[in-house]
Amino acid sequence: MISRRQFVALSAAAPFGLRATPKRIPVGLELYSVRDEFAKDAPATLRSVARMGYEVVEFYASYFQWSTAYAMQIRKQLDDLGLRCTSTHNGEESFTTDGLKKAIDLNNVLGSRYIVMAGSAPISTLDGWRALGGRITGIVGTLTPLGMRSGFHNHENEWEMVEGKRPMDVLAAHTPAEFMLQLDVGTCMAARQDPVAWIRSNPGRIRSIHCKDWSRWRPWAPYRVLFGEGSTPWQQLFAAAESVGGVEDYLIEQEGSHYSQLETARRCLSNWKDMHRASPR
Repeated sequence: MISRRQFVALSAAAPFGLRATPKRIPVGLELYSVRDEFAKDAPATLRSVARMGYEVVEFYASYFQWSTAYAMQIRKQLDDLGLRCTSTHNGEESFTTDGLKKAIDLNNVLGSRYIVMAGSAPISTLDGWRALGGRITGIVGTLTPLGMRSGFHNHENEWEMVEGKRPMDVLAAHTPAEFMLQLDVGTCMAARQDPVAWIRSNPGRIRSIHCKDWSRWRPWAPYRVLFGEGSTPWQQLFAAAESVGGVEDYLIEQEGSHYSQLETARRCLSNWKDMHRASPR
């Protein structure tokens, strides 16, 4: 038995003693990082990726050529390995009338929620970027009732000024809040932009982040560095992504290193775990 005064004191302290545990963000692999291995033997590559400790995979644009039957085989293997597919990378063909139908079918089989536009063809005017935003918004209307979303993956050219504005700012302004702005950190850094500032200026919309590093000290091969060995301020980026960005998963992406593709993926994941664990959030 406790007194009324003790009960009141314990009740007042409860919110402090029962603070919510921070949400754990899964880490995955953009399979373009191991594209040669995946093209040779997709099942073996997925087994290797799962053994490394990855939890999520993102299929790159070639997945669009799969049949529904093959996608079902891949989904079964993902389930057996404890892997999830939360998003896919897509070329222009996935956003035509017929192509979108196929992309929806394949993503539904794979369990993916986001059909991501992997960059765009060159656009030279702001009206062109606004038109792309309008086109993307129309796709959102198609996907939302299906429990899916669309997104856009930046490369360097979307940060280059067009008529005094950055195309990424135009896209953000001309797409709805539920549209995902998938941040490719490496290309943002290569364009001499601040990925942390970008996350903070678009709260809740940076739900997927490609953790690709870039080094200003290796101008001859700036992307050929393992995760965490480049110039990116990862600690600040993690803090911004998890406090305001709305990040749902991190995806390691690598364009090459001195190691094999699978060994590169393994080393990048090891570095990511060390750095993310040490991040003050």
